Amino acid sequence: MEKPTIDFISLGCSKNLVDSETLMGLFEANGYHVTHDSDNPTGEIVVVNTCGFIEDAKQESIDTILEFAQAKEEGHLKKLYVMGCLSERYLADLEKEIPEVDGWYGKFNYKQLLADLKNQETLENLEKGHRHITTPRHYAYLKIAEGCDRHCAYCAIPIITGRHQSRPMDEILDEVRWLVSQGTKEFQVIAQELTYYGIDIDGKQHIAELIEKMADIEGVEWIRLHYAYPAHFPWDLLRVMREKENVCNYLDIALQHISDNMLQRMQRHVTKEDTYELIRRMREEVPGIHIRTTLMVGFPGETDEDFQELLEFTKWARFERMGAFAYSEEDGTYSAKHYQDDVPQDVKQHRLDKLMRIQQNISAELEAEKVGSVMRVIIDRQEGDWFVGRTEFCSPEVDPEVLLPASEPLTIGEFYEARITDAEEFDLYATTKI
Repeated sequence: MEKPTIDFISLGCSKNLVDSETLMGLFEANGYHVTHDSDNPTGEIVVVNTCGFIEDAKQESIDTILEFAQAKEEGHLKKLYVMGCLSERYLADLEKEIPEVDGWYGKFNYKQLLADLKNQETLENLEKGHRHITTPRHYAYLKIAEGCDRHCAYCAIPIITGRHQSRPMDEILDEVRWLVSQGTKEFQVIAQELTYYGIDIDGKQHIAELIEKMADIEGVEWIRLHYAYPAHFPWDLLRVMREKENVCNYLDIALQHISDNMLQRMQRHVTKEDTYELIRRMREEVPGIHIRTTLMVGFPGETDEDFQELLEFTKWARFERMGAFAYSEEDGTYSAKHYQDDVPQDVKQHRLDKLMRIQQNISAELEAEKVGSVMRVIIDRQEGDWFVGRTEFCSPEVDPEVLLPASEPLTIGEFYEARITDAEEFDLYATTKI
């Protein structure tokens, strides 16, 4: 009997996407046909991989589940399953509120779904398979750990994912080699917190060693690092970034704030002085590094003076990439239990708007400085009259892109030397006719 098609819907972050890809590969190895984020899901079974991190993401996940629950009620699909962070966090409530779902799986037991569909008690005797890569063939996300031990006051991630668990290094390197064999050239290395990698194994930070070994694998063209932590930063990682040409001069490191008052209340275990020194040293040791960060306004107790410090820091640091958000209280976190959400919403929004206006000007100035330079660009896709690509300083989905005329004979997934001809706030224009 032919097995049914399974439509996967992935919500939330790239770490969730890797989980979806892992489960899709497992299903494919066992004879199922899978699709991912289809505009028009037509399979008999739908699996929704949810996000439970912040309120907007939780609402999107619930709305998506309800949409497919309605489709099931109307007879458009036979089975609906839910996995991921939302069900890991709110399983009992969800089971009661949305009975149309046939099975709920969390962040760690989602592979059991396949065994359940095949009426097996365990995953033994199932074909293992490889990840089903849903990104363009030339790049992939590489998850090196799960969980987080940092316990920042505002963050629900440790509640959802538990303690930090590093993947064995040999297992990661084997996956890199397999991905290269499938045509992957660019690796987005991800974890809740990269710099903690290895501490749970032997008490030592091994992220620099891992990245150096990855860089030595033939066929690895770009390695980009996401989600570092400022406290106890592993300085040897900067040496690897400087010495290995295929390790992009790019680091995603969420700083959240700069005032000592806020950093202490957020339980960030770092000071204002530490943070300024961190940025100075990064720019000194890796000339041209592009730093992506996230900042927060409106955390409980944030004063006008705290916010002014944040503005001055942003002007000084001149981050190449920066996102910001207003504090939103999350159930179960330290701040929800111990602080009063005392910054009015209109004040939060005013501060957020002011911070982003400053950053937008900085971003526009920094991108304009690239005009006339020649940069290596990888082509991701074609849209109308343009090929859309990225430099080493741009991560997929979140960073500025490079637009090149579709009249030029370019190939998706290939690298080109391109001269930057113009710049907008979030995009560059370029030509390979240099």
